Amino acid sequence: MRRAIAVSALGLGTTSPNPPVGCVILDTSGCVIGEGFHRRKGEAHAEGNALAAAGAAAVGGTAVVTLEPCNHVGRAPACRALLIEAGVARVVVAVIDPTSRGEGGVAELRRAGVDVEVGVLAGEAELVLRPWLTALERGAPFVTWTYDAGDHRQLAGFDVHGYDAVVGPDGRLREGAPGGHGDTFVLPGEMPQGDPEKVLQTLHAAGVRSLLVLGKHGFGEFYAAAGLVDEVLIRLPGREASSPVSELPPAGFRISAVRRLEDHVLVQAQGEGPPFRAR
Repeated sequence: MRRAIAVSALGLGTTSPNPPVGCVILDTSGCVIGEGFHRRKGEAHAEGNALAAAGAAAVGGTAVVTLEPCNHVGRAPACRALLIEAGVARVVVAVIDPTSRGEGGVAELRRAGVDVEVGVLAGEAELVLRPWLTALERGAPFVTWTYDAGDHRQLAGFDVHGYDAVVGPDGRLREGAPGGHGDTFVLPGEMPQGDPEKVLQTLHAAGVRSLLVLGKHGFGEFYAAAGLVDEVLIRLPGREASSPVSELPPAGFRISAVRRLEDHVLVQAQGEGPPFRAR
């Protein structure tokens, strides 16, 4: 399952509005024979990619998947049907899909005689699924705010590819991975104006499930004051201990992780209050 969780993260920043999911296939002796992840809406799901890699050796084997196999046919086939047709004998699931249709993929698998175990390493799988699950619950993107604590400039060199959309201090809005989502959504050129909650709902309607806001001043500061920021990533550059920095972390956030990187310290902080819910 931990391998499936790691693989699932390869879809971050391109799968939305679908969830990032990973799957590993084991043969009857427990050896890994295939793995896959969902890249973007309209393409094969994680189970389909993993089964394609495994081939006929999947018969009688086990599928380990981070999210309940889907039970509906969209642009891709229903994953529970693919697993049944492949002859998989056992399916191990981390998180039940809150959007599952009908009785759910797990129920259909069991009805077909497949042994299913659920809840395996669910908390760890949710580390990758968290933005998608949060956005699903409240109808607005999971918002991350990042900035340099020393000079308040836009955080240079930060990897934005794991986020659906990125907004800079100037309000320009763009995909984290340009063209990564295919035709699943079209972003406006600038951050919409108006009521911040409605703005986030508008971005959600466009397919955005994770939003990265760059820069100390501007949208990040405004959205944090409105209680709409879920986490903060702050870069503390190498400096003398006596050099002044801004409040670390901002009011209303608590430090959840600190990492020493090549030329700076990265501080991660989570909101202390209850999560914003638009619905």
